[in-house]
Amino acid sequence: MNRFAAIDELKDRLDGFRPLDAAIVANLREDLIVRWTYHSNAIEGNTLTLRETKVALEGITVGGKSLVEHLEAVNHRDAILLLEEIVEGNEPLDERTIRSLHHLILRGINDGNAGRYRTVNVRISGADHMPPDQLLVPELMEKFIAWYRDEAASLHPVERAARVHSDFVKLHPFVDGNGRTSRLLMNLELLKAGFPASVMPVERRLEYYAALDQDHVLGNTGPFLDLIASIVEESFNPYWHALGV
Repeated sequence: MNRFAAIDELKDRLDGFRPLDAAIVANLREDLIVRWTYHSNAIEGNTLTLRETKVALEGITVGGKSLVEHLEAVNHRDAILLLEEIVEGNEPLDERTIRSLHHLILRGINDGNAGRYRTVNVRISGADHMPPDQLLVPELMEKFIAWYRDEAASLHPVERAARVHSDFVKLHPFVDGNGRTSRLLMNLELLKAGFPASVMPVERRLEYYAALDQDHVLGNTGPFLDLIASIVEESFNPYWHALGV
C-alpha cells in the first residue's frame, strides 16, 4: 500500500547501516525501554513521569507514588525483556505467548487475573465499542490466532502489526492490561519483521482511542492504520540521531 512506501524506504536506509555499533544498540535499547514503559503505562493512567519511570526501573522508590505504579513500570520492563526473547527465538504468536506477556503485566498487581481470560463482562470506559460476552472469549481468541496463522503473513508488516493490535484489544480478553498487551503484540510483529519498536505517545491518547473506536464500531480501519504508520515512521528518528545522519 502507498501509505507504507515511505516506511519501507526508511527501513532500507537503516538496514544500510547494519550491523550497528554495539554501543549505539545498547543506548537506543535503554532509551526505548524507558520511553515505551512510560508512555504505555501513562496511557492507562499511571502518573509516573518519564524521569520517575527511569528511576523506578533502577529500583529506587519514588516518593508520593503508589506501589502499584512502581510495579506497573517494573512489570512492563520485564514484559519487554520477554518479548525480546520471543523475537530472538523467532517464536510464533500464539495464546501461550499472549498469556505469558499479560501475566507479567499484572504480576503482583492482580495475580488472580494475570494471564487468565476474563470470566466477567466488561465495558471500556469512554469507548462506544462493547467487548464480546465473556463466554465467547476463548473461542474468539482461537479464531484470532487462526487468522494470524493463516492470513496475517500476507499483510505488510506495519498493517499486520496494526491489525494484531486493534483486533486483539477489540476482543478485550482480559479484565485489565489489554491495552499494554496489545501494544506489546504490535511491537512483537514490528521487531520480528526487522522494524524498530514503536511507541504510542500518551500525548496522542485521544486520537488513539478515537481511531480504535472508528475501527471497532464502524469498521473504518483507515484512521488507525494511518496512526500506526505515523508512529512507525517516527520510530526511526532515534536511529538517525544516534548515527548522526
